[in-house]
Formats: sequence, structure tokens, C-alpha cells
Amino acid sequence: MTNKVNIMTAPGADAQFISQAVATKLKAYRKDQKLSLDELSRRAGVSKGMLVEMEKGIANPSIAILCKVAAALGVSVADVVNVASPPAVHLIEGKDIPTLWTGPEGGTARLLAGTSGPNMIEMWRWEMRPGEIFKALSHPNGTYELLHVEQGKLRIEVGETELVVPAGSSTVARTDVPHLYANDGESRLIFTMTVVELHQ
Repeated sequence: MTNKVNIMTAPGADAQFISQAVATKLKAYRKDQKLSLDELSRRAGVSKGMLVEMEKGIANPSIAILCKVAAALGVSVADVVNVASPPAVHLIEGKDIPTLWTGPEGGTARLLAGTSGPNMIEMWRWEMRPGEIFKALSHPNGTYELLHVEQGKLRIEVGETELVVPAGSSTVARTDVPHLYANDGESRLIFTMTVVELHQ
């Protein structure tokens, strides 16, 4: 299973809330930068039709598409889904934390918090049920993911390298190449992930 199942509901902010946040923010960022839909489509490698649907609040974009569009605009995914914090301390209530992936067996990926881009940091919490796999495309150059497994075993593939990370252990991965996370075990996998984009 890939990241085809996308912006979903509970726990966290519901799909309509997220879709409206994406629609409002995407349109605002695009207009601020005086970008046409055609130009943003070219820069992001995302179809113009998908961008139109996103701006209307009727699309259900994957995490990969959100990443591409955010990168093309020079912002973070957290900026686009409305959980980025302003400079001062900022509370993000549980009801406002979006679930951006739901697996076929009920696993979830929640974007807990994030800073504004382009040099952004995001904090995620993943739960994957047995047999679930999440495949990701390449992130922008200079993207790193720091992962810590709380429960179960995480199989991660980054490019040609495969690693199994047991509970209590951590790993650092450079994810500007295709990569995947998988739960090959028989119990629930829980891990936290921090994503950092470093632009020189």
C-alpha cells in the first residue's frame, strides 16, 4: 500500500477543516508570489487540475503532493495545513492536529506541529498496523528524518539501503531519495518522526 489514502479524519482535525485550510493557504501563497496555476503546476510537478481542486477545497491530496506544492512555494507542509507555529509559543490543541495519512488497516500519520518553511521542521507521530507500508517519493535536497521507535519494529528503506529499527532505538535518514516505512511485525508499530529541510 502506498500513500494513496490521504487526508483523513479522527483523531485530529477533520478532513473538511484540513481541505479548507489547504485551499485558503495555497491560494494566498500563490497570489502573494504572483504565480499562475500553470507556473505552480510546472514548478511542483503537480497537475493543474489537482491544484484547482486543492484551491476549491475539494481535493484529497497525498502527503507527497502536499510536500511538492509546499516546496514549490517555499513553505512547509505545516504552513499549508495550518499547524505551523508563529514566532511566540503557540498551543495546537488535539482537535486541531491533522491526520494526513490513514493506512488500509487503520494506521495513521499525524502532523503534530511544524515551523514555517522553507527551512522547516515538522514533528509527526505514526501508528502502523501489521502489514501496512507507506511509500514516499524523494523530498527536496537536504531533507533529513529523525525517527524513534516507541513500540514494535520499523523497517525503513532509503534508496537501496534497508534497516530494521527496534523499539527503543532511533535512526537518522537522508530522505531526498525514494523511501518507505513498513510494519512487517504482528503487533502495532508506533514511532515519532522529525523532518528537517536544510536549504543552503
